[in-house]
Amino acid sequence: MKKLLPILFASLAVLAINSFAADDSAIVPTARIDLFNGKDFTGWTFYTKTGADPKATWSVADGVMKSTGKPTGYIRTEKSYRDYKLTAEWRFVKIAPKEDNGGILVHMQLPDKQWPPCIQCQGKHDAVGDLFMMGGAESKEHLGKDANTALPKKGDSAEKPVGEWNTCELICSGNSVKVFVNGKLMNETTESTVTSGKIGFQCEGAQFEVRKVFIEPLKP
Repeated sequence: MKKLLPILFASLAVLAINSFAADDSAIVPTARIDLFNGKDFTGWTFYTKTGADPKATWSVADGVMKSTGKPTGYIRTEKSYRDYKLTAEWRFVKIAPKEDNGGILVHMQLPDKQWPPCIQCQGKHDAVGDLFMMGGAESKEHLGKDANTALPKKGDSAEKPVGEWNTCELICSGNSVKVFVNGKLMNETTESTVTSGKIGFQCEGAQFEVRKVFIEPLKP
């Protein structure tokens, strides 16, 4: 027991250091909220590492949000949310070697930077469902791991072929996040130090499109 105490205290210290205050303004949905209206970027804002014009990266056409994949950055909601089920329908337009990365970001913390504290559902081709704790965010399953080490998805990829639409569902309940890809449970992390915040899409190489983004109340 004495040997375990230092490890326990160290773990608790890390969690205390990396804890982030809950956003009192975070919205808990009581009905479905469509975050993307299919027409424009109302309710969204942008960040690029280089400060480049986001119009060169992001656009909307035919009811679809489009990303060129460059430069590195993200799009995020202006409002914060907590305790919800997020559904996103997206697809890769094409895949080029070493340029197949992206991700869905939840519980994003301010200020905007590269990268903010949040939880990322990996959007890398054939790795969708891996989870990254970013910017100092931590969780029970990730504690003690290198910041760049993912929590690997459970089982083989459930991603559809390039060009076909995928459905990602993230169940954000309290301090836990579950990830479903095309109906298959791929991952879960618990006791996260981030429990509310913005919702976003990472831009990191891959050309992709999003046609639906909405949140719903959690089931009782």
